[in-house]
Amino acid sequence: MRDKIIDIINDAIHIKEVILHTQLDNIIKAVKAIVASFKAGGKVLIFGNGGSAADAQHIAAEFVGRFKKERAALPAVALTTNTSVLTALSNDYGYEVVFSRQLEALARPADIAIGISTSGRAKNVLLAIKKAKEMGLKTICLSGALGGELSKLADIALIIPSQATPRIQEAHITMAHIICELVEEELFKD
Repeated sequence: MRDKIIDIINDAIHIKEVILHTQLDNIIKAVKAIVASFKAGGKVLIFGNGGSAADAQHIAAEFVGRFKKERAALPAVALTTNTSVLTALSNDYGYEVVFSRQLEALARPADIAIGISTSGRAKNVLLAIKKAKEMGLKTICLSGALGGELSKLADIALIIPSQATPRIQEAHITMAHIICELVEEELFKD
């Protein structure tokens, strides 16, 4: 068991080293896009399935509440939380549209859409990113493996080159925390 724990931790360290060497420019691009959106009166709309849905809620909470600084709330919404909307859309139209339909209702051109999919193939996330682009939103994705179709659609793709879902999710939250911290620093320098 001890060896397995060591292997898991070493794998997590390796993935974070890969982020350090491959994702810095994309993290900076994401920070700049989000800062520009907030300055223009926009909001961040975040979505994903399963663990990625939980990550969407976590990231939205960091913006609305605070990350490290006492500051004004920043407008962010996880599109994964309204069970009445999710179940009505799933029942009436199909699960594939649960995020794209919400974007249609809530998004404006100054907003940012962030889609999270460990495989980069979640159909409802893909459709939402396509809808966001049609509506003129800047799009960011957090993906894993080779990024899937999602990384090709998004304006900014943060890809974790791993097949292990737990390591991908851990790395997504690491990058999201970096983004939240830097956005907060940029917007609230004093």
